[in-house]
Amino acid sequence: MNRTIRPDAVLVQAVIAGALSFAHLHDLAEAAGQTGWKAWAYPVSVDLLLVAAWRRLRTARRDRSAWTWFVIALFASLGANIATAGLLDLEHVPAWLCILVAGWPALAFLGGTLLVHSPTEPETPAQAVDEPAAPEVEMHRTDEPAPAATVPELPPTPPQPAPDAPVVPAALLDHARKIADAHRASTGTPMPADALSTRLGLPAPMADAIAAQLQLA
Repeated sequence: MNRTIRPDAVLVQAVIAGALSFAHLHDLAEAAGQTGWKAWAYPVSVDLLLVAAWRRLRTARRDRSAWTWFVIALFASLGANIATAGLLDLEHVPAWLCILVAGWPALAFLGGTLLVHSPTEPETPAQAVDEPAAPEVEMHRTDEPAPAATVPELPPTPPQPAPDAPVVPAALLDHARKIADAHRASTGTPMPADALSTRLGLPAPMADAIAAQLQLA
């Protein structure tokens, strides 16, 4: 199937603008003492920083650093276009411009690194969805008395130590319970509190607190 190629005016304009800006940056870098392949690397560095800042602005429009580096890259590109338009003598480039051109690679690398590795803006949390209201239940009045509510039986609560009793660590309490259970299994009688205290080698207050929680005599 034959397809008719239609030139896009915006694309053609972008190619022309990019080529001219590329050439101006090359001429300025070469006039500042950067000859050979180095003069061609400067336009690439400026355009890459410009693209990186523009991509960052698409995802984080409120990022001030992205705007800063975008303006720096744009100023470098427009500055080269204006400088090579006859306002600057390319045969006698001032020293400050040579220093600026020589320091541009490090500046562009710093800007690109910060743009790529900076965290993105946190997404705005979605608005809470309103929960549907509970359906209204129609109450019918009757003359019959309501049945008495039954109170569920609560499981027995384990004995709590006295307020002034020391706090027994859970691991120590489990170890003491294992010793008491082993004594009950071998003798058939609960282990006396003094025997447990002697077995563990604990002071009297701690041993009493353990015996109280294990319900030992």
